[in-house]
Order: sequence, then C-alpha cells, then structure tokens
Amino acid sequence: MPKDLCFSDTLSMSKELWNLHKDEWSPMEPEYAKNFILYMVEEIGEVIAIVKKKSLHDVMANGQIREHLIEELADILMYYNDTLNRFNISAEELARVYTKKHNNNLKRDYKKNYEDFLAGNA
Repeated sequence: MPKDLCFSDTLSMSKELWNLHKDEWSPMEPEYAKNFILYMVEEIGEVIAIVKKKSLHDVMANGQIREHLIEELADILMYYNDTLNRFNISAEELARVYTKKHNNNLKRDYKKNYEDFLAGNA
C-alpha cells in the first residue's frame, strides 16, 4: 500500500478499473462526465449522512465509523477521477490549475468577498 497518492496515480487507477469493466460501464468520453458528477454528489450525500448521524467523537475515535467515512470520501475521489478522465484532464493540467487556484486563494480577502456577496456586489 502506498503512503500517499498523487494525481497521476489516482487517474491511472481510475483508468485501470474502467479498463477492467469497459464492456459494461459508460465510455471514457466527455458526454458521460455529467453522470459521474452526479454519482460524486450522491457519495457526498453518504458522507453527509455519516457526519450528521454520528457524533464528532465517533467519527474521530471509532475505527469502524472512521473507516466507513474514509471509504465514502474515497468514493468521491474515485468519481472525481472518473470525471477528470472523461474530460481528458491530465495530472499536469490539474496540478497547474490547482496550484494557481491555491495561490489566488492565499491572496483572497474572504471576509470582503462575503460582505460584497451579501451586499449584491458579487
């Protein structure tokens, strides 16, 4: 088991699983990406259900509940990678845009942005 995964690893794992089931699963084409976004949202709902129904202590300390939460978060990541692959977004593209977005966020004034939003200036 790897200690860490990088974008290229998770994208490759998505393609590996798809290749195993490509005769039954949706093609790896952009027109099918929206379905995988919907699947991802469904998995987010499962994460919400765990967090809503379990105590914070259980989520953090109960090994079985924590494992279940992480599995559902992994499902989100899997559908996210399926979406990226269907749009043919490379690890390099994702890394470049993610880093750019992160650097922009470091400079953002979140409080002012929120105040502008509430004032209708957004």
